[in-house]
Amino acid sequence: MLLAVSLKMYLDPAATQTWAGQVAALAKRHPAVQRGDVSLWLLPSMPALAQTIERCQDTPVAAGAQDLFWEDRGAYTGAVSGADLAQIGCSTVEIGHAERRTIFGEDDAIVARKTAAALRNGLIPLLCVGEEEPGDSDAAAAFCIEQLESALGWVSEPASVVVAYEPVWAIGQSEAASSTHVGHVAQAIKAWLAERPALADARVIYGGSAAPGTLSELGATIDGLFLGRFAHDTAALEQIVDEAAGMVGTG
Repeated sequence: MLLAVSLKMYLDPAATQTWAGQVAALAKRHPAVQRGDVSLWLLPSMPALAQTIERCQDTPVAAGAQDLFWEDRGAYTGAVSGADLAQIGCSTVEIGHAERRTIFGEDDAIVARKTAAALRNGLIPLLCVGEEEPGDSDAAAAFCIEQLESALGWVSEPASVVVAYEPVWAIGQSEAASSTHVGHVAQAIKAWLAERPALADARVIYGGSAAPGTLSELGATIDGLFLGRFAHDTAALEQIVDEAAGMVGTG
């Protein structure tokens, strides 16, 4: 089970380091994390990334970035190079989040270019897909498959990828999407991935107001959660780690 946590821009660098230290301590004492049955990924804001990577040293916790640019070098003021992220010890990068698409105007073509940049630099893309409005599960699955075709359809060599199914309409709400809906879409995504040998090992996690209890409700239809504000409380995060441990039989 994979549990990834994005801090977005909620915490300043000092608060991030306090939080990351608490998560590192959790990882060191939790047997399921120590055994690798539950993986923890932290995605802080860019100014706090290098310090978070340092805090996670000597623990099973991996640190990732919330974005990268599609070119590695050049006259791109304010951009972040995937090559540089890899050099400082970053292991994963979030791509295609709904906020990047809506606020910053990133379309499927940009998401595909950023995915390519992540893969060529040895970073695991945490690729976000999801429909904008609530509705039919078949339509939602078809929408996600279109996004996957654009972002990953070109991949021919074996690649480590995580797909985060995040229905846009569920982000920031009081509760997650229903288990029936998520299960249907997740299975469609897994079927699409399974048809492509280069992506056969990809994992599918759920994001969108995920909280303690969400993982147990969704069951074996997904491979983990992409968490937001509910995981900023490390006590709540530990509850979710316990849930994940129980689902892989570690108790």
